[in-house]
Amino acid sequence: MRPAEIAQLIDGTSDPAFAVDGLGCIAAWNGAAAETMGIDPADAIGRPCYKVVRGTDDNGEICSRNCMVLRAAKHRQPVGNFDLRIDTPKGKEWFNVTAIIADVNGSKRPYTVHILRFVDLYKRLEVLLRDFVLNKTNIPPENVNEIFSSATTAGRDAGLTNREIEILHSLEKGSSSAAIGKVLGISPATVDNHIQHILKKLSAHTRVEAVLRAEHAGLL
Repeated sequence: MRPAEIAQLIDGTSDPAFAVDGLGCIAAWNGAAAETMGIDPADAIGRPCYKVVRGTDDNGEICSRNCMVLRAAKHRQPVGNFDLRIDTPKGKEWFNVTAIIADVNGSKRPYTVHILRFVDLYKRLEVLLRDFVLNKTNIPPENVNEIFSSATTAGRDAGLTNREIEILHSLEKGSSSAAIGKVLGISPATVDNHIQHILKKLSAHTRVEAVLRAEHAGLL
């Protein structure tokens, strides 16, 4: 496809939609996206996507310089739908995001087309229901999180390796790098390298945040 065809595809979509180039910058931004997020195309196109959308989930910031969608597109790996909370003129609202990878003439890296669907009421009901189950039943919190975890979380497509999942389980128990290394037979420095990869893939800033995101995504 040509960049102009991507823009035409975006403009022909009634849902809020935008395209991101291989470097992570907004390449197309339709009228519905402008109306929904209160950002004109002139103020969005050419800017880094994460600085424009600034999406979050239950555990905090999701959009980042090296987001899950951009990483997946680089390796041409399909991305499952996920929920994202976005600033709008009405306040923060939830949207379900479909990300489609598209090869574009003249670009070494594929573009990604993002289509948003409003799911704010559904997400609010989900949160209320999850809180009710946590407070009014005897189901362990970890089981409740598993019940409510689905393909609607961005973390599920983080591409963690088996070793990284293994280390996440140890972090969940509060183990130190030295303790994890002793159990796995690797050096603490190697453990720290794995943890840095985990933080990057989950767009987390701390070990605790990484564990929370992994739990919410049903990875633990």
